[in-house]
Amino acid sequence: MRIPYKSANETFTEDQIEIKDPFALFEKWFRTATECDAILEPNAMFLATSSRYSIPSVRPMLLKGFCEKGFVFYSNYQSRKGKDLEANPNAAVTFYWEPLRRCVRIEGIVEKISREDTSAYFHSRPHDSQVAAICSLQSKPVASFQDLRTQYEDLERKYPEGGSVPLPATWGGYRLVPDRCEFWQGQSSRLHDRILFLRGNSVKEFDYSKLSQGENSWCYCRLFP
Repeated sequence: MRIPYKSANETFTEDQIEIKDPFALFEKWFRTATECDAILEPNAMFLATSSRYSIPSVRPMLLKGFCEKGFVFYSNYQSRKGKDLEANPNAAVTFYWEPLRRCVRIEGIVEKISREDTSAYFHSRPHDSQVAAICSLQSKPVASFQDLRTQYEDLERKYPEGGSVPLPATWGGYRLVPDRCEFWQGQSSRLHDRILFLRGNSVKEFDYSKLSQGENSWCYCRLFP
């Protein structure tokens, strides 16, 4: 199946990067995505993890914040992703904004955020989401939907709306600290635009003559599609 992507005059080239820093460029692209009525959840992303000895695992997540420190999301520490990240903190996320024919791929090291920041976010969530976080032994088998529902309703009675729901010790925030960020824009010709930002050890695998100096310790280059 083929559909048209961008027209020839919509090429995304290196000279169009006004601020040569991937966080600033992501903020610009993300703002465009949030202003697009056809994109219902612009903060939806796919997170890829792997333990040291297992095959990769990918699942949809929601981005809950970003700044020059990294990209923040929340989950259960005892879930498959949580156990993967405990064994191997290397991870990647992908955003795909189909109506814009744009994608951002980010790779780096994941670290836990502070319990203070986790608590602040947890208690800002809707009451039913807080209760669900306590109820769910994420990634573990459950006997049936009715069994899950019964446990949830028991917890709702224990922690009624308007009261305080305790932050589970097994639930918290993560921050992906990137060393690679790729910005992709699709072209109908399949000569897709790919601008890659690198820093730290990721720079070593590239031909330095092909890299341009960006800002805040980042380098960047264009990739073959």
